Amino acid sequence: MLDYAALAALAAVIREGSFERAALALHVTPSAVSQRIRLLEERVGCALVIREQPCRATDTGRRLCQHVDRVQLLEQELQGTMPALAPQGLTRVALPVAVNADSLATWFAPAIAAFGAEAPVLVEVAVDDQDHTGQWLRSGKVLAAVTGTARPATGCNSRPLGAMRYVAAASPAFMDRHFAGGVTAGSLAQAPSLVFDAKDALQDRWVQRLCHRRVELPRHTLPSPQAFVTAAVAGMGWGLQPQALAATQLQEGSLVELVPQTALDVPLYWQHARVASALLDGLSRVIQDAAARALLPV
Repeated sequence: MLDYAALAALAAVIREGSFERAALALHVTPSAVSQRIRLLEERVGCALVIREQPCRATDTGRRLCQHVDRVQLLEQELQGTMPALAPQGLTRVALPVAVNADSLATWFAPAIAAFGAEAPVLVEVAVDDQDHTGQWLRSGKVLAAVTGTARPATGCNSRPLGAMRYVAAASPAFMDRHFAGGVTAGSLAQAPSLVFDAKDALQDRWVQRLCHRRVELPRHTLPSPQAFVTAAVAGMGWGLQPQALAATQLQEGSLVELVPQTALDVPLYWQHARVASALLDGLSRVIQDAAARALLPV
């Protein structure tokens, strides 16, 4: 039999990133966490944690973390149908998911909020670029993710959600200053652009499609979808704005498209662990319904 106290310690270390924070989450001492993981590593015969900052799971550790998450979901559902198993009352189970920031700022947050208000879960949302959220699934840190990759991660199902539309936009004053002679590879190489972070490749993709070659763009970094819109209106730079988030600014004219009719549609997919869980299935239905209302058909 597996030692589930030790497995809980392992999952906490990977989730929290350190032995000290895991100990606080579990209300035990760091030495107790370390001992539990050491005994578990001796039991399975290999290392489970890469002791870096933050701590990372080995391949075996990742598989065990995924197992813990799934067992917790199943145990919570069992308590719901057999209250005698939960004398302290129905407990909430952690439900870790990953999503890109633009989806979180538009259609995803209302959906996950509605689900979290009704279901006995504690939702843990991790934010990353849509081309990188799949790595959170593969590492075992989350059970589900909104991702830009159709191919499912190992042990997961993948379903299309729809496409999020982006428009390259800037303020009228910025357009007059930087693109009076047209939007060309030369002017784009001089005009400051906005990016979310180092992983954000949307601006590069749009420029590649427009100019048919790579252009090295000067960049401001703003890791906030709302700040992205605000900075563009203020004339800080141009960037790919989620049409749903910048609709008001585009309609009133405080933002204008760099080149009309050049929207970039980014397909999104919902990937989730392949586990028989009513909670995870319920979350998937909520997310798919919300995406069907908010996104464009793929």
